[in-house]
Amino acid sequence: MSEELGATEREIVAQRLRKAEELRQLGVNPYGNGHAPEHLARDLHGRYGDAPPETIALDPGDWSVAGRVLAMRSFGKAAFLKVRDRSGEIQVWVKKDKVGEKAFEIFKRLDVGDVIAARGPATRTKTGELTVEAATFTILTKAIRPLPEKWHGLADVEQRYRQRYLDLVSTPGVRETFEKRARIVTTIRRFLDDRGYLEVETPTLHKPEEAGGATARPFETHHNALSLDLKLRIATELHLKRLVVGGLERVYEIGRIWRNEGIDRRHNPEFTSIEFYQAYATHEDLMLLTEQLFHELAVKVTGSAQVTFQGRVIDFTPPFPRHSMLEMGARALGLSPEDALAGRGLSEALSRAATREGNSEDAWKLEKASRASPGEAIALAFEVFCEHELPADRPTFVVDFPIETSPLSRRRDADPRLVDRFELFVAGMELANAFSELNDPVDQRARFEAQLAARAAGDEEAMPFDEDFVRALEHGMPPTAGEGIGIDRVAMLLTDAPSIRDVILFPLLKPRE
Repeated sequence: MSEELGATEREIVAQRLRKAEELRQLGVNPYGNGHAPEHLARDLHGRYGDAPPETIALDPGDWSVAGRVLAMRSFGKAAFLKVRDRSGEIQVWVKKDKVGEKAFEIFKRLDVGDVIAARGPATRTKTGELTVEAATFTILTKAIRPLPEKWHGLADVEQRYRQRYLDLVSTPGVRETFEKRARIVTTIRRFLDDRGYLEVETPTLHKPEEAGGATARPFETHHNALSLDLKLRIATELHLKRLVVGGLERVYEIGRIWRNEGIDRRHNPEFTSIEFYQAYATHEDLMLLTEQLFHELAVKVTGSAQVTFQGRVIDFTPPFPRHSMLEMGARALGLSPEDALAGRGLSEALSRAATREGNSEDAWKLEKASRASPGEAIALAFEVFCEHELPADRPTFVVDFPIETSPLSRRRDADPRLVDRFELFVAGMELANAFSELNDPVDQRARFEAQLAARAAGDEEAMPFDEDFVRALEHGMPPTAGEGIGIDRVAMLLTDAPSIRDVILFPLLKPRE
């Protein structure tokens, strides 16, 4: 066995191994192959619904089903099995006088967790359960390990994440969560495809100078044959914008991203994002697109524009409210937006705020911000004091970002200290980030140089200098807007999941000692 077993489980495994050998002696391979059921549980439920037994008896059909046995009630020469397939559950009634001597001998080697196949007419039992009355029966797969008892799901949350295959079988609602997640991705694809976007794929292995597109620390690896150090991508942005330069004016990619950062209920180092870019558009255009997209996601995935998340109803009906990072961050420090941007009194205000916060992580952030640029300080003040003040019952656009926070965004024409950017916050989570793209290669070169200076000063999340990306901009990128959305957080929101691990099939976990 692949891991140590308790004494009781060792006995169960030994017993089931004996049953598997007995099946072989009966001429049945306990790990069969090639059986394809003709029907699903939902086919029977769809055909008969709540029809009474006498109606079903007029046209019982001949139903071929297969699935995992979740429960079993045996009565000597007959038994009722609760069987689950990919569409749902159906009851199978196995009777010795119906299936015959050999098939019933096979049945006697059955355990909860085994995968079976049965064929027969439909009926409804005295308890009202829609049932396949088996005329033929066999075991397709013998489960050697037992499943969690009583089908109440796994009590150990960490075990659920480590053994997701068991979680999917035994914990109610888990399968539906991941079906909804798949629907989210399908809806986004269809939404963008219908608007003329082209889905593409870009590299996940980046040379060190290409590992940009976000402020994050990458994972590092090495290619042996080329003797080349590489990094796992932290964003798809810079390669997608190269494609816009090349004439693919509307592109998107849904893919895995890796960031070497902490783990909490909203962060997993490996996650899924979508980024899309549209030439001849601005961040204002993408605000309208984002409202339409999230409204459609809510309706298609949950059936309503009003979504319940952790006990609170959130209304995704457009338009979404807008709040200024600059104004809120400055106000939280007791400064005017103009004074905060100019840095007048900013360091003193941050020091006072840090003192008020006492010995806390927020105090450390504020103290650090007092030594940062005005734009970075305003952003940190907003994070500490203002994010939790955003409306809890509505998606909210945060606008007016200082330029220091956005090395790839276009400067605002009316005030070059700000950029044309927004972030979408829902239920305290940042779900989307978008901006009018910087397409001035001289400005981009200068901002990359500033990032290099920040990296030299110890900022491990500062972007590298991507010379080829600047070269691409020098060939001319049309006015463009782009956006990134975290698929996992959207899935949290639309499945009412409290942790990002609940919507990632195999989240990264610390190894057990």
